[in-house]
Amino acid sequence: MKFSKLTRINIRKLDASEVITEHGITFERLINGDGRFTVNVMVDGVRVHRVIGKESEGVTREKAEEYISQARSDSRAGRLNLPTGRKVVLTLQKAVGEYITKLEEEGGKDIASKKRRLNQHVLPMLGNKPLPQISTFDIERYKKYRKENGASNGTVNRELAALSHLLNKAMEWRWIPHKTCIIRLLKEESGRIIYLTQEQIIRLLEVATQDQNPHIYLFIMIGLETAMRRMEILSIANS
Repeated sequence: MKFSKLTRINIRKLDASEVITEHGITFERLINGDGRFTVNVMVDGVRVHRVIGKESEGVTREKAEEYISQARSDSRAGRLNLPTGRKVVLTLQKAVGEYITKLEEEGGKDIASKKRRLNQHVLPMLGNKPLPQISTFDIERYKKYRKENGASNGTVNRELAALSHLLNKAMEWRWIPHKTCIIRLLKEESGRIIYLTQEQIIRLLEVATQDQNPHIYLFIMIGLETAMRRMEILSIANS
């Protein structure tokens, strides 16, 4: 890449908070006098936005150029390693739609729950990732994010199980040559599980129809039919 704006001379002239952007590389002069390089480019239709580092850490424009070159090289390698029959690399966002459709055609189980978990929680964080580039680091980062936002270990595990099933099916359907990540489930506390008898279920529903809150009956019905947790049911109501 040839640069006319993002040159060493122009970088040295920058005052605090001033920036120069060229070819997807941005340099910002920080208030403390240090400088920071970031990249923001499209690679095979996927937006790549990364902080490369600071001048004080030895980062230069050349390092940013190398990062962009490596990202494009990795993308080309992903295309070259596609299984026979695939023409383009699927992002997780696109894969989920095809995955749900094929599960319905196959008569798969628990499709509604898989779709909800993937769409509501996994896609907002990992949707733009190409399937062959989903890494163990991405999985660990996802687990940390969900835990910090109040999700229980069991809830996170159900979401990871849905993602793992998608990736396994992606290999079976020859969308990807192999699984590129290890999905380790979180430890769940063992607790006493109590099952309602049929008579108890009937009585519970009868009482629910008489409750002053008109939403109680529907809430209980969803819980009985899906075994979803309280917060999962509430997330449907708020979506």
